[in-house]
Amino acid sequence: MDTGSHLLLGVTLAGLAHITPAVAHDPALAQALMVATVVGSHAPDFDTVARLRGISFYIRFHRGITHSIPALFLWPLLISLPLAWGFGLMGQFGILYGWTLLAVMLHVFLDMLNAYGVQCIRPISKRWVHLDVLAIFEPLVFAVHLAAAIWWIAFNGDPSVLFPIAYGMTLVYIGVRAWQHHRNVRRVVRALETSGISHVFPSMHPFHWRFVVETEELFYTGRIEYARVILEDVYPKQQRDAIIQATVGVDGVRAFLGFAQRIHVTWKEIHDGYEVTWSDVRFWYNRKLPFGVDVVLDRDLNVVNHRLGWRKKAWDPPFV
Repeated sequence: MDTGSHLLLGVTLAGLAHITPAVAHDPALAQALMVATVVGSHAPDFDTVARLRGISFYIRFHRGITHSIPALFLWPLLISLPLAWGFGLMGQFGILYGWTLLAVMLHVFLDMLNAYGVQCIRPISKRWVHLDVLAIFEPLVFAVHLAAAIWWIAFNGDPSVLFPIAYGMTLVYIGVRAWQHHRNVRRVVRALETSGISHVFPSMHPFHWRFVVETEELFYTGRIEYARVILEDVYPKQQRDAIIQATVGVDGVRAFLGFAQRIHVTWKEIHDGYEVTWSDVRFWYNRKLPFGVDVVLDRDLNVVNHRLGWRKKAWDPPFV
């Protein structure tokens, strides 16, 4: 999920904590919890500092170890222990730790529901888990939690009523989106009448989805608008010949291959060599494949330069 939504849910999680009498009747504990849940709701994304070491390192590191099983328990300890000491609440450390743990787990759970995914079962496996149920930003979820937070803070609403309702609505919404996703996968399979691996991805529109189907020889991409399946492009798979193989050892390509799942690779001849283009078809948009690696080779198949990342403006879709 986007940073703004994670932080907002940190605020509303602090409000939800008022269902426990200890928090409701202790202003110091309530203040410490607000800090803990807001920081905890964003803590796994502190890995964005990896950008300072370059995009290849960032791709390898982002949503990896900081979202792993050990990190679920380490982040709450690093956050709640100093807060308990600073606020003089060592006797309430268990409450602080528990709600911070919930904030961190909620962050990872929401990241798992979108198309980018998360390596949340490390160190057991480095497999990327993405359930493709929620968009990176969900307007309805954001609006519900923002309204509840404003009512609580600005109009003295009862948090023990507001936030159970807000989180209840959120869980119902996630369930509806999961049901939509399941139905749309079946729609795509029926419409294309082909066997393969099917991915269906949400957008910020509640009834517009995108899909990718990979077969042994082709990638199919298209849209679902309400109940209508619209095929847009078909990409043939290319055999990895000597030109493509010459790029496999490039640092950016290795980072890409460790993350990408629906891999499409092509090459073309240029005036002084070759250009090899690796793309992840999952992130197609508007008949383009905007995420991947571009590698330039000379005539002797030596790497001249390469670029890993998005082939689009930051404000252009897709947002993942």
